[in-house]
Amino acid sequence: MKWIVCPVGPIQANCYLVFDQTTRECLIIDPGGEFEKIKSIIGREQLHPIAILLTHAHFDHIGALDDVRDHWNLSVSVHENEADWLQDPKKNGSAYFPVTGSITARKADHLLTDHQKIIIGPFSFTVLHTPGHSPGGVSFYFEKDQVVFCGDALFKGSIGRTDQYGGDYDQLLTSLRMQLMTLPDEIVVCPGHGPSTTIEDEAENNPFLT
Repeated sequence: MKWIVCPVGPIQANCYLVFDQTTRECLIIDPGGEFEKIKSIIGREQLHPIAILLTHAHFDHIGALDDVRDHWNLSVSVHENEADWLQDPKKNGSAYFPVTGSITARKADHLLTDHQKIIIGPFSFTVLHTPGHSPGGVSFYFEKDQVVFCGDALFKGSIGRTDQYGGDYDQLLTSLRMQLMTLPDEIVVCPGHGPSTTIEDEAENNPFLT
């Protein structure tokens, strides 16, 4: 398994194209905007999208959701705590970000729960509920491939903001310590913005966790 990071939208949210090197089947994590850019990379790499996963439903992670799902006829999964956020600009935050205007998308096809084991095509991963940045924040842990896609819960040297609708600073710290920082040191952390890191690096250097 490999992945391509594709920063999209006005806040440069990381859309991840996670693909199997043999079949070229692809999971799309957080299609936050710039559909044509995402489409171009998928075409260039000869990938075959099979599903969309959302780490959470903030506007900068869902901006191209319906364009992507309709183009490839894909199912969408989001945590059950944010089942209604895709349709609500106040909850997803776009109502307060004038550059984008109100962003909405149709309902998700599947609702995720904590520690849910999922197999989609050649991919196998665990859903870790990591709320705090938002109530339905999740991280997708691919144990075999030693990587976790954590949305806006954890960043290199920082953590997600908690001053938006449903945010909770103490809850986020609990999520990080109980769900992510218990993972093996070598696990690669792919965040919703900015560069990747590792669990070991964040345990040693992140001021919010040391």
